[in-house]
Amino acid sequence: MNVTVLGRRVDSDSLVEGEYSFTREDFRTIAALIYEQSGIALADTKASLVYSRLAKRLRKLGLPAFSDYCALVASPEGAAERSAMLNSLTTNVTRFYREPHHFVHLRDEVLRPAIPFLKSGGRMRLWSAACSSGQEPYSMALTLLSVLPDAQRFDIKILATDIDSRILDQARDAVYPDDLVAPIPAAQRDRWMRRDPSDRYAWIMGEEVRSLVTFKELNLIGDWPVRGPFDAIFCRNVMIYFDDPTQERICARFAPLLAPDGRLYIGHSERVSAKVSSLVSDGLTVYRRVEASRS
Repeated sequence: MNVTVLGRRVDSDSLVEGEYSFTREDFRTIAALIYEQSGIALADTKASLVYSRLAKRLRKLGLPAFSDYCALVASPEGAAERSAMLNSLTTNVTRFYREPHHFVHLRDEVLRPAIPFLKSGGRMRLWSAACSSGQEPYSMALTLLSVLPDAQRFDIKILATDIDSRILDQARDAVYPDDLVAPIPAAQRDRWMRRDPSDRYAWIMGEEVRSLVTFKELNLIGDWPVRGPFDAIFCRNVMIYFDDPTQERICARFAPLLAPDGRLYIGHSERVSAKVSSLVSDGLTVYRRVEASRS
């Protein structure tokens, strides 16, 4: 039903006032597709956010209504647009050294104790499982270089994955403006980064850092073509978007991929279910795999 408000035609069935009608049925269709595709559970309170982000897609595609958009993304021909929809609705909030205590723990409890092992020919694998635009895995690499400046000489690799293909391209470019680089200590920044020659207000991550990190697209509720064991897995501030059963399944999948005494780092609002008994608390939002220590 349409009504007139201040001279403007408005669909009274729409959840959000705007240029397109966006009904509860439209929202439920999109929420169901996103949940099936990514495990992200969209509450009804997210209707305005979904509208604002996807209205741009309707304009680009020249579609007259959300019902047409829903028909497209639900169809076999809509695979490419389903990917674009997911990219539009993925929240990419990150920064260098976010939750600093995790990087202190990584440095002191994982990296420093492993140096003799690495120098004797051992291997180390780290995984940033929701890497967004790259600040997290590059912070991991910078933390590694702070205790092992010649880390490139050893068998050390950092895997960085995300579901958003668009944000991964930004991460690979590794270009960050001054305000985003601010959390990096000046000594580290000057040693491992350089000014962007095309923008004097931006920095580029140096090759020594970038060579430690490999970026891949990965859906946490899909197949995981990864090879462990990992000495540390960072999966922070992403599981809050999943329902409880999905969170539990993901943590249960992380556990066997960790090396004995390997650590899982999660977000400050997240917890590991007690049902995942092989993971025990090892600090503030840090969990350790309980197994016999490696020699």
